[in-house]
Amino acid sequence: MLLRYLADRISWILYFLLSLLFVDLIIWLDNGIAVRAESVLYLNALLLLSMIAFLGWRYRIETSYSRSLALLADEIAEDWIDALPPARFNNEEATQQLLLTTGELHRQKLSESRAAQTVEQDYVAAWVHEVKAPLTAMKLTIDANKSNPAIRTIASEWLRIHLLIDQQLYISRLPSLETDFVLEKAGIQQLVSMEVRELASWCMEKNIAVEFEGNEAYVSTDRKWCRFVIRQLLTNAIKYSPEGAVILLTTSVSPDGYVRITMKDEGPGIADHDLPRIFDKGFTGENGRLQNAATGLGLYLAQTIGHKIGIHLAVRSALNEGTEMDMIFTARNAFEEVQV
Repeated sequence: MLLRYLADRISWILYFLLSLLFVDLIIWLDNGIAVRAESVLYLNALLLLSMIAFLGWRYRIETSYSRSLALLADEIAEDWIDALPPARFNNEEATQQLLLTTGELHRQKLSESRAAQTVEQDYVAAWVHEVKAPLTAMKLTIDANKSNPAIRTIASEWLRIHLLIDQQLYISRLPSLETDFVLEKAGIQQLVSMEVRELASWCMEKNIAVEFEGNEAYVSTDRKWCRFVIRQLLTNAIKYSPEGAVILLTTSVSPDGYVRITMKDEGPGIADHDLPRIFDKGFTGENGRLQNAATGLGLYLAQTIGHKIGIHLAVRSALNEGTEMDMIFTARNAFEEVQV
């Protein structure tokens, strides 16, 4: 910052040095001015030292505002306007006014954007709830005519619609997840079994078997949001599994209390170059491009929600060797620490 300050003041420094040189030249040329060379050198040194001291003093004063702004920029917060340093000079007051005006405009735009987003989210949530009513009526009709082969085909298509609408409902609720979070003890195999039953018609359509290994383990989580994460992983496993395949669900507990449930499918697997990006929003990968129904949202939502409710997701896969997806629950949920 010092070099930048000196560069900004280069015209003043050159003016001082040229003025000093001009005075020395006059003393040298004017025979009427009798000054010894030692005195001239002493005077020049004194003036140069005074100029350096003056520049140091002005540097501290004139850059205090910019230094404060730099520190504020490194640790910017929502209340940054209140943390602005006081302005002492005209240029600082102009900068201060620009920052205040920009901040107020940003707040106004942000408020308008949030209001519009809230209206849109409320509309989507209301639309989803309206659509769920006829879907529920259709489900009752399907359940009453399960013996009809045509109805079984309709049931699997109904399930896909239901999953997409349900996914949209959870997307609209995601911003308010913290206020909708209810922590309780739950058996992880029980939660997974509920989702398996929900997806049973799809499994039967593809003749996919779901098997459990390991004993029941209990975790602290929110049942609704945890089931949504499970649903995203199971739908992926079913979607990419071939007909007649087996999905193996293994539950284990580590010595330090971490609960892990692993979902292993017999699908085509994931290429090495796709693995680091499977949780990115909108990423479908090579397998997703072959599946026109892939949206690239399922795993992104699962990981986003998992981070919020204390579930870590890990994946292991190789081409033509299937995929293993882990859901890892910590021994103590972060929400428990807040409640204590």
